Amino acid sequence: MDLKPLFEPRTMAVFGVSSSNYRHPANEIFNKNMLRYPVRVYGINPRGGTINGQAIHKSIADVPEPVDLAVIAARAELVLEVMVACIGAGVRSAVVISGGFTEVGRQDLQEEIVAVAKKAGFPFIGPNCLGIYVPARVDTFFLPGERMVTPSLGNVSFVSQSGGILVDQMIKFTGEGVGFAKTISIGNKALLGELEILDYLAADPSTEVIAFYIEGFGENAGREFVLKAGKCGKPVVVLKAGKSPGGSRAVSSHTATLAGDYASFSAVLSQYGIVEAANELELVSFCDALSAYVRSAYTKPVEGRVGIVTVSGGHGAIAVDACTARGISVPPLPEEIRDELRRSLSPSVQGIAALRNPIDLTGSGIDEDFVATARIFFAREEIDCVLALLLPYIPGVTSDLGAKLSSVARQYGKPLVAYCPHVEKYAMLIEGFNLNGAPVAPSIEGAVLMVDALRRNRP
Repeated sequence: MDLKPLFEPRTMAVFGVSSSNYRHPANEIFNKNMLRYPVRVYGINPRGGTINGQAIHKSIADVPEPVDLAVIAARAELVLEVMVACIGAGVRSAVVISGGFTEVGRQDLQEEIVAVAKKAGFPFIGPNCLGIYVPARVDTFFLPGERMVTPSLGNVSFVSQSGGILVDQMIKFTGEGVGFAKTISIGNKALLGELEILDYLAADPSTEVIAFYIEGFGENAGREFVLKAGKCGKPVVVLKAGKSPGGSRAVSSHTATLAGDYASFSAVLSQYGIVEAANELELVSFCDALSAYVRSAYTKPVEGRVGIVTVSGGHGAIAVDACTARGISVPPLPEEIRDELRRSLSPSVQGIAALRNPIDLTGSGIDEDFVATARIFFAREEIDCVLALLLPYIPGVTSDLGAKLSSVARQYGKPLVAYCPHVEKYAMLIEGFNLNGAPVAPSIEGAVLMVDALRRNRP
């Protein structure tokens, strides 16, 4: 099946728009796409009427040009009829937002639409989903535009069985400055699920990191997913729900899937180099780091041996504890290297800096001290990643430090991860890191999670 019409539609038909109920979910979809996206949109309702100054067509057959994507929000009992009409009119794909299928025990209705779609080679997402959001291209979510946070265009694509989880993560990713290539709510995944979407995203040039929120799989699909993800050539991050007996029951009632044996699934993910996020914090941090450092961006693998530089001994101690808890080592610098580093530091900190690792430059540290330390770390064979803990309110630190440090990292072909509070006052400093592809976490724990993601992401 050709999935391109789902993600790159030029034309869209929205079923169920209303000329009298402005806040109808179908109207939200119609209006957003007509006013904000390049796709040409047509409203469909047997009653006709007008919406936003456009005539509402009574049938898909009345639309004056071929339709790439249909958005279907009809009652479950009517979805089959609508889908048959779409196929007959040459529509190329669909998002079925409607609920009322297997998640409420109506397996028969779901099997009917799947049978028709398979016979016609007609790809659809859903049912019981929000569908697709592609920045600057298309949005099938029925959520009011003024209440949505609009993510920036990026290189992470996120696939979720839960529409609510997807939207929450879009908000959190945006807060951390992580952009999306595509976001997909697959709901009951009656026809297109993780396997099919993974195949598409693996070949998608705009997607460099693929993230999944997974509740469960059909029979044998979990094994096939892991095999595909391990070989797809792109970093894959998975957040799994249904780990506990209660969570498993909640999954079954939500999208009628089986949560399966979590312990076995988790072990296989690790075996195949797929990064599993334990929670939402890890999901955002992992995707942030991997989106900055796709495999081509640094030349040596990250084993988890970190050099830490800071101007606060307390920050360094917290970072070491977090690294140790995750099996990340913080190797001490040999005495002769410490002597070399001390000679390269500014006179005001030479006599007071702690130079074993973590390197504590103290509150007297300046940009050049950070850069000198980073060069020492990057040159060491036993250090494969540098963690910079910044306190931007220290007098000697300037807004250029992010650009300076990340430029050094690129010279050595090793990753740099930074911690800096995410507030507007420090935006220029953070931007300096980002311009050179270095991720910046808003917490020390988040920065260590980023290092962990690089360590665990293995082909």
